[in-house]
Amino acid sequence: MKTTAPKHYIYFIKEEIPKPQAHLVQSTNAANAVANLGYSTVLVYPTRGKSAFNPVNLIRPFRPRKISEKLVEYYNLQDNLKVSPLPMPFPIDYFNTKLTSSNTLASKYYFPFHILPKTQIVHSRDWNFIKAAVKNGVPAIYEHHHHEDKIFVKEIVNNPLFQIAITVADTVRESMIANGMPRSKVIKLHNGYNRLFIERHPEAAAEWRNKLLKNNRDKLVVYSGALEKFKGIDILIEVAKQLPQIQFVCAGGKDKRVNYYQQLAKQKQVENITFTGFILQQELVSLLQAANVLVHPHCSGQAATFTSPLKLFEYFASKTPIVATKIPSLTEFENTKGVTAWCEPDSVAELSQTLAMVLENYPRKIEGYSESIEFVKQFSWEKRAEKILSYVDESLRPIKS
Repeated sequence: MKTTAPKHYIYFIKEEIPKPQAHLVQSTNAANAVANLGYSTVLVYPTRGKSAFNPVNLIRPFRPRKISEKLVEYYNLQDNLKVSPLPMPFPIDYFNTKLTSSNTLASKYYFPFHILPKTQIVHSRDWNFIKAAVKNGVPAIYEHHHHEDKIFVKEIVNNPLFQIAITVADTVRESMIANGMPRSKVIKLHNGYNRLFIERHPEAAAEWRNKLLKNNRDKLVVYSGALEKFKGIDILIEVAKQLPQIQFVCAGGKDKRVNYYQQLAKQKQVENITFTGFILQQELVSLLQAANVLVHPHCSGQAATFTSPLKLFEYFASKTPIVATKIPSLTEFENTKGVTAWCEPDSVAELSQTLAMVLENYPRKIEGYSESIEFVKQFSWEKRAEKILSYVDESLRPIKS
């Protein structure tokens, strides 16, 4: 007897990958988690270059296949996840018009004519793709992580097929409701951490310490993430100047921002801070475990009201002591075991004093500090995926493969 192949959980990203931006790390790991739970999951995204002109790809643009080693290594994904790059040949995205947009091609052509027959449910940050799913009779899960003056279409959000909208901050949730999203259909869920971050890598961590600790310094403070003023990088350079006996490392950031901050540190004559640029997830894991302290120096301001930084959950999983600034979006963690010490944002003196105190009172442990491990487990991407699916109507949920 012939069995019918299960339809897919489609996770659509509107940008080419791999790229290091946090929202792409979030999206790829969210899709990966659903696949790890046993659902047939396909990560769909645009692709350009020679493959976009391949006749086979144009005739059959939706062909779920094994994930490439490049993506596996870049985002630390598992091979349960399948991918289907959608070809975007010239003139798509070469001209700034709606008709030549890859987003239009994906939602108006590829989805209804090629992806739809094999789709059980759609999950995306892209509103146009979500609208296409609902209009074509497919249940949809929408992610929306930033403040945006967007009025949500009533016919879409009130449709029973529109299952749930997910955001990462209460302030964004309230703005979505004010813009027409039904209160009962929008929930707050934090980002998560990749399972690799909870595994110990003592030898690789030791290699980082040998490489980074210079001039007889034996204490390492690490920041991971984008390099922007509002993220607290300018303040961190000043803190490094105040604590010359400590080695500081900033991992991440685009090349342009890395060069900018390298020059800024040089101008300020701060030689105990290193900017590594982007590093792969597998390398970042051991770097976080190599640190004596992990720092989250985010400044005050609008971004501080809605950020749910990936780095914080990766920090949690590393079992390394954490110093973080008290910003509105993180207040719920103040009375938990996640963060070792807090300080006020925007203050070089406070951050310097707090780091010095934690470095003094929390000596580095190769095995890490395990007191917070039970608290941390709730933030895995797989736990997050389970919570999301619990909000989907049981009759519309995908079937495990």
